Amino acid sequence: MNSTVVDHEIIIVGAGFSGIGTAIALREAGFDDFLMIDDADGVGGTWHWNTYPGIAVDIPSFSYQYSFEQQRTWSRVYAPGRELKAYAEHCVHKYGLRPRIRFSTTITRADFDETLHLWRLRTGDDEELTARYVIAATGVLTRPKAPEIAGAERFTGVTMHTARWDHDQDLRGKRVGIIGTGASAVQVIPEIAPDVAELVVFQRTPIWCLPRPDTALPPMVHRLLGLPGGTLLTRWLSQAFVELTFPLAAHYYRVLPMAKLGERSGLAHLKAQVRDPEVREKLTPKYALGCKRPSFSNDYLKTFNRANVRLDTDPISEITATGVHTAGTHHQIDVLIMATGFKVMESGNMPTFDLHGIDGVRLEDWWDTHRLQAYEGVSVPGFPNFFSIIGPYGYNGSSYFALIEMQTRHILRLLREARRKHATKIEVTPEANDRFFQEMLNRRGTQVFWQDSCALANSYYFDKNGDVPLRAMSTPEGFWRAAHFNLDDYTFDTLGRSRSTAPTTSRAAAH
Repeated sequence: MNSTVVDHEIIIVGAGFSGIGTAIALREAGFDDFLMIDDADGVGGTWHWNTYPGIAVDIPSFSYQYSFEQQRTWSRVYAPGRELKAYAEHCVHKYGLRPRIRFSTTITRADFDETLHLWRLRTGDDEELTARYVIAATGVLTRPKAPEIAGAERFTGVTMHTARWDHDQDLRGKRVGIIGTGASAVQVIPEIAPDVAELVVFQRTPIWCLPRPDTALPPMVHRLLGLPGGTLLTRWLSQAFVELTFPLAAHYYRVLPMAKLGERSGLAHLKAQVRDPEVREKLTPKYALGCKRPSFSNDYLKTFNRANVRLDTDPISEITATGVHTAGTHHQIDVLIMATGFKVMESGNMPTFDLHGIDGVRLEDWWDTHRLQAYEGVSVPGFPNFFSIIGPYGYNGSSYFALIEMQTRHILRLLREARRKHATKIEVTPEANDRFFQEMLNRRGTQVFWQDSCALANSYYFDKNGDVPLRAMSTPEGFWRAAHFNLDDYTFDTLGRSRSTAPTTSRAAAH
């Protein structure tokens, strides 16, 4: 390979909504030399991998879409997963991204070449790709997390994770066990309960489950959305609902009373839906609303009224060849479903590949030493030309689409400035990163996560250092900062000015 030529100016790792949104933003801004890489065989990320029964978006669809590409044909307020997958396909087609995507390709490692100011990426097939910039758009809800339970490998029945649903399996008349009561389980359980002979739900921690303002959207609503201002109005109403129910409620817990109001709503919903007081008590969270991801469902709780559904809250001691053993009870199981979530704030997921920056420092090692952190959730000192869409302290709990548009705005400001200065290396300064990290720590005082009861939540929000790397701010503040952060918080270096080697060009530009 000619060492002075890079394959692409930008490589985007991921072809889910983060990658799609990033690619669209790049094209609109005139950055055309990019490649998207995904280990799946189709676009959509979360909505490609997760196809379990009942899967649907957990915020109103009017917010779960790009602001610049609003769809008017959602079938429900909370659209089913197949419509989100179709929306991803639509965006890829409309914005001409398909030729710029490499599917079934896994990035396993990336090394920063300090001499040439570029990234060398290694694929699972041991191919090397080079890029001036790398943008991690790998999401957080795609890598299943298997439970660490003794004997799991001995089970002779069918085992599957909700994120890798086996549609060839017929659950009708089967004895089914499901481990976990998080967001995926809340959607799966009501769907499969009427079909199975017996369903045992193994719960470690109850989830706050609130009523979901969901309804089918008739043709009349679709026509209204087509009127001038129709989509804008529904989006603003939806955004206000989303902002109130998590970002404001969680990050300003000590100032605003929304979480307490939500708890009362959740407890009333539980009382109205579950008849057995003993089961109701087991389903009652003992931690504050917001300590872990809540859910919205009108069907989950009342499923426990069914004669064929049992709730077991005792710890699982082991999985045997024929079932699951808890505190003296052995449950005979034909099919075992793992609704145990995903790797989120863990090694191997942020990013999903082995990343080595200046002096060969490994990003995971850097985070082990310094704790999870990234300037505005985008950049880490010592890792130039590398940007994250969903980095530590990037996501504030609003719609992921708000996050995508917020972070791409930040990244584009950097790329434009580098182009203006003819720079080949962009790196956040340690001082700026330290300042932002300290600011996030200083805002803990108003957040819900630091209530004593959160210790009972078993929440994936908390990393191994006991931090909660969520962005402690409202969505409007996040957007303002993305457009106004001080560009002097970064250094912009040009290869030709400091070294005799000529600046590299991309293969696309060379051709």
